[in-house]
Amino acid sequence: MTIIVSIMAFFWLPAAPDSAWFLTTQEKAAAKARSLRDSSGVVGTEFNLRECFQIWKNWKFFPWCVISFTYPVAFITTSNFLPQIVQRLGYSVVKTNLWTVAPNAVGFVVLLCVSYSSDRLREHTFHIVFALCISLTGMIILAAIDVLRHKGVAYFACFMMAAGAYIPSCLVHSWHNNNNLNENSRAATTGLLVGLGNLGGILSAATFRTEYAPKYVPTLIATSCCNATCIVFTLWLGVWMKWENKRRNREMGVKLRAEDVDTNELDHGERSEKWRYFT
Repeated sequence: MTIIVSIMAFFWLPAAPDSAWFLTTQEKAAAKARSLRDSSGVVGTEFNLRECFQIWKNWKFFPWCVISFTYPVAFITTSNFLPQIVQRLGYSVVKTNLWTVAPNAVGFVVLLCVSYSSDRLREHTFHIVFALCISLTGMIILAAIDVLRHKGVAYFACFMMAAGAYIPSCLVHSWHNNNNLNENSRAATTGLLVGLGNLGGILSAATFRTEYAPKYVPTLIATSCCNATCIVFTLWLGVWMKWENKRRNREMGVKLRAEDVDTNELDHGERSEKWRYFT
């Protein structure tokens, strides 16, 4: 199905706002302006293989890879195995599946709220860390308690996992794309980082083994370690970016934010005087 849809998408999806047949002239202009606002130096650039990999030499590429590999483990653990986790509470198959609806519904609402807040405030670092801490707390609770004696607490922990695990998948990739001016580089980097996220899902599947039932403690410990690692690297990268922005503002004697800078003034990317990181 993926291959079939990709062939259809190749001919049907527009390559750029200018070629989007379903947009009006004003909507095309708005789409282009949004792309430029979110740190695209040029919209609709020609394909250049060398530009695809230029950012891979930057030291920040390593923390991006670690973050992209570790955050999806909780996502996969929650999305794929929430029925098994709820089943530990001792309910029938029908009730188990029904009881997974509420945590996922709450997770959906929290995802919308946190994503909206992140976009509204133009802030990623602490929103991602907040989400990771929520799901981490839920996993620690599940690993630490006797779920049959404390069913209410265990079910509440499922809500915490669902509330936090899905959010980084939206914020992480918008974050690294906002800090990459080149569209060729964005395409290659996004493909790699999404692929690393899928590998992180393999880690979750490999640790969610039948012999660990019904507590799945090794699975929850491994996932918690991945969350903790992601928190450390997210804080490292995000706090450094915030500090670097303040340093540049101090040297210039101004108070610029990333969204205040016209991308036409960033010919040299991060080396440009007015460059500010989206944090």
